[in-house]
Amino acid sequence: MYHTYVLYSIQFNKIYIGFSSNLELRLSIHNSDKNTGWTSKYKPWEVLYSENFETKKEAMLREKQLKTSRGRAYIWDLVSSRNN
Repeated sequence: MYHTYVLYSIQFNKIYIGFSSNLELRLSIHNSDKNTGWTSKYKPWEVLYSENFETKKEAMLREKQLKTSRGRAYIWDLVSSRNN
């Protein structure tokens, strides 16, 4: 099972889109003190949205779709509805 996910940083109003075969572990890595990547600057992260897929290829395709301008608009609509 693979997951395409969207993380949200409430404190910085940032989103991150990714995929993983272990969403819980991936979230803990994003929030870890050992993380030195882009997401380290905007901790803490929480899962805003996720979808499950049978194959890695499907999850990667959905991640790519969510990273388009239309996909990001959909995500920001989720953020807006969450914050209202």
